[in-house]
Amino acid sequence: MFDVNFYNGKKILLTGHTGFKGSWMSVFLVNAGAVVTGYSSCSKNETRLFDLCGIKDQISHVKGDVRDLEHLKAVFAEYQPEIVIHMAAQPIVRTSYQNPVETYSTNVMGTVNILECVRLNPCVKSFLNVTTDKVYANQEWEWGYRENEPLDGYDPYSNSKSCSELVTHSYKNSFFSDGHTAVSTARSGNVIGGGDFAKDRIIPDCVRSALKHEDIIVRNPFSTRPYQHVLEPVYAYLMIAAGQYENIKFAGCYNIGPDDNDCRETGVLADMFIKHWGEGLKWINKHDGGPHEANFLKLDCSKIKKTFGWYPRWNLDKAVEKTVEWSKVWIAGNDVRSVMDRQIKEFLEVKK
Repeated sequence: MFDVNFYNGKKILLTGHTGFKGSWMSVFLVNAGAVVTGYSSCSKNETRLFDLCGIKDQISHVKGDVRDLEHLKAVFAEYQPEIVIHMAAQPIVRTSYQNPVETYSTNVMGTVNILECVRLNPCVKSFLNVTTDKVYANQEWEWGYRENEPLDGYDPYSNSKSCSELVTHSYKNSFFSDGHTAVSTARSGNVIGGGDFAKDRIIPDCVRSALKHEDIIVRNPFSTRPYQHVLEPVYAYLMIAAGQYENIKFAGCYNIGPDDNDCRETGVLADMFIKHWGEGLKWINKHDGGPHEANFLKLDCSKIKKTFGWYPRWNLDKAVEKTVEWSKVWIAGNDVRSVMDRQIKEFLEVKK
């Protein structure tokens, strides 16, 4: 396991820093003493964690589109990052069916542009491309996918992330074989946590229903996903980026997901939410005939466990409990940043 103090004083470029996962990553890095430059198109949802947690004034906040290569080049030249973590993406499966061209241009060409800037800037010693567990050709089998399984995501989002993986591998082989810059990809499962306001995600849907005192609509209650708290992959990403910064032998592809007993059906996740939320909530099964989504998906995380000694710190029930805790503080109009800081501290204190 690595010491988060590694990041004290390190210059980090984080794309997608205004997103749900990016906001948690930004807070984590700032709390560790990193010098963070965030790069994002800053597309605004109705409510956004980035604005709520007050991180904007603690980092260099740059508005830009990863499809704009010339702007990216200027940002790299100005801020000279040592570590680049690429999280910017169009991340929603259903949105990818509605806007496939935007999804591919952002997720594929955005990756090309970031890697091109890494190639042109020798200041970068460590690059991590964050993709998804959905990059695999999903056979709906019961065992977890390993890093050497074929990549072939079904829907435009998943497939664009498969392409992003291939782009990264090509750049790694073609331009980074001299060992100066370490390059990895990380494939994580579905994340939950306080401050996710996205559409078509089960926990945000639960929170919205709870606010309205309405039944929770669950579209695919029997779909199995590797759910985990957002801090699990955030910590793992930072571990990989730090590890390969210090020793390039750690560069590679890594799955990041929960243990098998926390790969649960969506309906079970809704049950956990109701248990922790209270107030007489219930959910109803209401499949809406939407586009194809995988029914069964698990990851084999043996590689990251063996390589880094990584392990999940919070089980799924604890992850839901922490999500509800954050959400109720937000609803009450209280300080959500203090909750995030406390949860990060509690997370780091968990021992195996």
